[in-house]
Amino acid sequence: MSRTLNAPVALVWEMWTAPQHIANWWGPNGFTTTISTMDITPGGKWDLVMHGPDGTDYDNQSRFTEVIEHQKLVYEHLSDPKFVTTIEFVAQGEKTLLTWHMLFQSAEQFIEVVKKYGADEGLKQNIEKLEVYLAAHAKN
Repeated sequence: MSRTLNAPVALVWEMWTAPQHIANWWGPNGFTTTISTMDITPGGKWDLVMHGPDGTDYDNQSRFTEVIEHQKLVYEHLSDPKFVTTIEFVAQGEKTLLTWHMLFQSAEQFIEVVKKYGADEGLKQNIEKLEVYLAAHAKN
């Protein structure tokens, strides 16, 4: 999924890499997030719990494999379902083109995750929440 965000790349990067910010917009609508570890370095751990609106907690463990400041983040989701996510940040003046790519182990796994968890809609909501959060911080 790609989206042009109305914020400079440095601000988008900060909102993506600072735990105190990402916890405020991460997850589908109705979810909250608690981050216990977020080490934005190659090999660094990212552990979080997404709290569903029904009270269910979803533990997530990931490991960053590539970090290029203001350009790219790649992480492996180590919890089930396993996948690799690549986030690319491309400066476009005062805007940022964000590309969010998730690579699953198989087409069947991707289809299951979309059907079981609504991952496609959740990703869309995540980006929309990021846009709202950016708008609030771009004014400050």
